[in-house]
Amino acid sequence: MKKAIVVCLTLLLALVANAQDQKKFSPEKFEAEMEGYIIKEANLSQQEAARLLPILKEMHARQRTVYKKIRQQSKVKPADEAACAEVIKQCDKMNIELKQIESCYHKKMMQEVSASKAYDVIKAESSFHRKMMTGWQKGNK
Repeated sequence: MKKAIVVCLTLLLALVANAQDQKKFSPEKFEAEMEGYIIKEANLSQQEAARLLPILKEMHARQRTVYKKIRQQSKVKPADEAACAEVIKQCDKMNIELKQIESCYHKKMMQEVSASKAYDVIKAESSFHRKMMTGWQKGNK
């Protein structure tokens, strides 16, 4: 009887651990899903994907560094009004920097493929992020 209980508890713990592992965010899996979605939705050929995906990866890497700075800047509310105003100004500057990064990389994309393909890629990426956020809000991912 004790052995049966121990076996059941062990199986239960293994199932719980496995379920928790599946819910962890994997940047590699996210990136692979995003690339597949973009290729499909923007109807990219292998050559186009080979030229555009490295540009997207580079853009995301630069954006991540700015997002990290924004998060660090906004972690703790400053004690006084002047410090709050300064944090707001710094975050505004970083948001402008994000848009400048996007603009720069969109120009690079249009040098590699037609503007209509670059447009499709930008729209597909935006759509992918919206779908993922909706899924996370509903608890699907």
